[in-house]
Amino acid sequence: MAEPMKIRVTQQGDLATVKVLMNHVMESGLRKDPKTKEPIPAHFIQNLTVSLNDTPVMEAELNGSVSQNPYLSFKIKGAKPGDKVTMNWQDSKGESGSGEALVP
Repeated sequence: MAEPMKIRVTQQGDLATVKVLMNHVMESGLRKDPKTKEPIPAHFIQNLTVSLNDTPVMEAELNGSVSQNPYLSFKIKGAKPGDKVTMNWQDSKGESGSGEALVP
């Protein structure tokens, strides 16, 4: 099971700013283990979806070039206090994670 995401939402008018820290190793598959010299298998987040009250507002495709524990920040227009922001991701090994936060 993936560690929970850390999500913070702030609002100014009808614009919500979402900041999220996802815990993930994000291995590109290009590095080698320093002891064995064997390649470290790729393991990275591939798909990320963001919904506002169960309506998709963003989809992203990530790859192995994104750093470990990715941090994202983005804005959602039209958000109101009490709205629910939900994030889901799937990685290259079939693992998944999710998190949610309310618009203040």
